[in-house]
Amino acid sequence: MTGITQSSADLDVRRRKILFRAWHRGIREMDLIFGQFAEAELAGLPEEVLDELERIMAEEDNDLVKWITGEKPIPAEFDTPLFARIASYKPDFEGPGAGAGTAGPRA
Repeated sequence: MTGITQSSADLDVRRRKILFRAWHRGIREMDLIFGQFAEAELAGLPEEVLDELERIMAEEDNDLVKWITGEKPIPAEFDTPLFARIASYKPDFEGPGAGAGTAGPRA
């Protein structure tokens, strides 16, 4: 997976910015999790959920990875149904060395 696979033309400006940021996290695993989650879910998320998604995405990637993998407990303010949805999202890893087709920190 190399990045955005769907057009963002039908999205409003806020959702386009979130989609771009989701694919440009800084840690490739987070790009894949957030990017593919955003592509699949973003268009249908209500405004209050977008607010929460932006709060989650504002956190450091290193912290997010540790929370998603269970290396560190999720802080109470992020222990929400949306975070659980993101953390359990199974992106498709493609290309050489990608593994068994679907993977993620929680296989």
